[in-house]
Amino acid sequence: MTTAAAPAAVLAPRARLFPALAAVYRAQLSRARVARIPLLFVATFQSVGIMVLMRGVVDGGSEARAVVAGSSVLVVAFVALNLLAQYFGQLRASGGLDHYATLPVPPAAVVLGAAAAYASFTLPGTLVTAVFGCVLFGLPMGGLWILAAVVPLAGAALAGLGAALGLLAPRQELATLAGQLGMSAALLLGVLPAERMPEVIVWARNLLPSTYGVEAFARTFAPHPDWAAVLADLGVCAAVGVVSLAVATWAYRRAAVR
Repeated sequence: MTTAAAPAAVLAPRARLFPALAAVYRAQLSRARVARIPLLFVATFQSVGIMVLMRGVVDGGSEARAVVAGSSVLVVAFVALNLLAQYFGQLRASGGLDHYATLPVPPAAVVLGAAAAYASFTLPGTLVTAVFGCVLFGLPMGGLWILAAVVPLAGAALAGLGAALGLLAPRQELATLAGQLGMSAALLLGVLPAERMPEVIVWARNLLPSTYGVEAFARTFAPHPDWAAVLADLGVCAAVGVVSLAVATWAYRRAAVR
């Protein structure tokens, strides 16, 4: 007498992207909330200090615009690029990716949720830095509203890059080093006025995603901003953000199955 085979267990449906993204974002935001005050203080104090130092060598004009815009976007680079690279490097080294791999959430939700949570901390510090810079260099504040577009778009590009660096680095120490080098590049190439740099450095500057956020913000300080150029710079940030986050998602899948 043959026994009928037991029916296969029905698995729960896989979570959809946006609900999973919201859940990961809330979890990451709650986790990082404890470190929010020192995080904002360090990132903002660093950028404000750089502007104070540059005030001794820069009087005004396009150079002052570049310093203020670059210092403001540097807050985004400190969090979205440097800290996110360290976070994913530590997560990979400690086996934390195994926890996310067991959850029925898409890989893109994990990467996007963590990136969005870290980037959320940058807006207050960026705004404080921009206001201080405008007062310090005597720049108009009428264009500060553009930060509502610059922060998320530049943040997405830098967060995707930071996550990819952290996930692709073979060791946690290398992920930390890569994040710090990336932030240093954003500092040196974003804050210093482009007209004072050699041609080779200008080319390297154009390869950095944060450069286009800096340029978009700096253009708004002009008496008659070129809004077409501002939109073009923001479009580059958005395109790089899509590509870098896609690479970070691929890197997450690659690291999670190892």
